[in-house]
Amino acid sequence: MAEITSTHNPKIQHVRALLNQKSARDEEKLFVVEGVRLAEEALAAGQLPVELLYSSELSPRGLDIVDTYQKLGADPVEVTPQVLTNLSATETTQGILLVLSQSLLPLPPLADFIVVLDQIRDPGNMGTILRSAAAAGAQAVFTPPGNTDPFSPKVVRSGMGAHFRLSLQDKTWPQIVDYCKNTQKPPLQLWLAESGGGKSCWQADLRTPLALVIGGEADGASEEARKAVDDLLNIPMPGKFESLNAAVAAGILLFEIVRQRNQP
Repeated sequence: MAEITSTHNPKIQHVRALLNQKSARDEEKLFVVEGVRLAEEALAAGQLPVELLYSSELSPRGLDIVDTYQKLGADPVEVTPQVLTNLSATETTQGILLVLSQSLLPLPPLADFIVVLDQIRDPGNMGTILRSAAAAGAQAVFTPPGNTDPFSPKVVRSGMGAHFRLSLQDKTWPQIVDYCKNTQKPPLQLWLAESGGGKSCWQADLRTPLALVIGGEADGASEEARKAVDDLLNIPMPGKFESLNAAVAAGILLFEIVRQRNQP
């Protein structure tokens, strides 16, 4: 295919819609990944792109990705640097963009470490939590209604490849409860991170199968979440501060779970 030189090209318009419109991402079950690092993560995870756009300014490291994907059956399309810059959701494009399916890792039939995000509306926070959850070895992340779109460009950038390492599941609270309590044997205990309430994370037993619920930045968890959980979990703060950023709190709790489970 000849190099694309116009921002009005149908392929470019399609990618622009996926970048800018949640409705387009939801309808087609696609999302966009930009940059060499995330393209490498997608390749390592075996994700074959629906579309692959690159420019002549792409680095040798990036061109290796294009070449590998082409050998795997992808159909890379070269676009001018100006078109890719105009299209990009970042300030400085790295010269490569992938369109991928949202059908990533399946939901595990058996699990003992799940994360549930409730009312997380800041994309940077969501992406950071996904990254921490992947690093901690969580098997799935549930996103009930009320969250920001986990496949938005800013969440994908902040996640730094977490989307390829986690089973991301758009589930309602009844579906989450059914999975945790009825599908899983033994059932998962639902813990809600709560500022100043419930049990201290240093004293609670987090070695048992569980789902960690992280509430929103401003108003905390929804009423539906509060009715569904079994217990509350807090991070003791000697400085008497009211609360922590949602992503920071999630990171502390996730790795407290890891610490407890790795004790002899």
